[in-house]
Amino acid sequence: LVKRGLAESREKAKAIIMTGNVFVEEQREDKAGSTFAEDAQIRIKGTPMKYVSRGGYKLEKAMELWHVPLQDKLCMDVGSSTGGFTDCMLQNGAVKVYAIDVGTNQLAWKLRQDERVVSMEKTNIRYVTPEDIADPIDFSSIDVAFISLTKVLIPVWNLLKNGGRVVCLVKPQFEAGREKVGKKGVVRDKKVHEEVVCHIMTYALSMGFEILGLSYSPIKGPE
Repeated sequence: LVKRGLAESREKAKAIIMTGNVFVEEQREDKAGSTFAEDAQIRIKGTPMKYVSRGGYKLEKAMELWHVPLQDKLCMDVGSSTGGFTDCMLQNGAVKVYAIDVGTNQLAWKLRQDERVVSMEKTNIRYVTPEDIADPIDFSSIDVAFISLTKVLIPVWNLLKNGGRVVCLVKPQFEAGREKVGKKGVVRDKKVHEEVVCHIMTYALSMGFEILGLSYSPIKGPE
């Protein structure tokens, strides 16, 4: 996809493939690791990806639903990965985004090159202090894996301005006990979903957060 000019980067190519809009010899292909003959016909159907990854659409929905203005705001993307949330923030007017992730070499190249982005790789948000961040944060997103939000909300709170906002993804597989997590790490029991959401809400309220709303991710499936 990249060599043929159908995607600007490997990260974006992977994201496009995962949307199910890539067709090889008229057969849908949604696995990025598949191989084909070099002369295979490849076509992309549907609307081009707006962000460097599908994650951007998660934040886009939240911003529209809860009227979160980011124009001229200082933002933080916790669990930035490829940078879908970061990209969404920038496209909506953020003046600076701190992209924080425990991994490395994941952030899309176009975001690495953007002077408004401060890439903080190999960084665990649990150990980030106000001294590490030059600016009090107006808005933060949280999209983390293999850790509970109860371990993340306090350090994020400490970096926010008074009145700062947070949009966080609640992932039942990382909040529920092991006995409640099904095959492939997916929790399908709606009662467990409700238990997890109530637990996170109660915890956030105990910290001093105000709950503005709840909604489902627009991106479906275990991925």
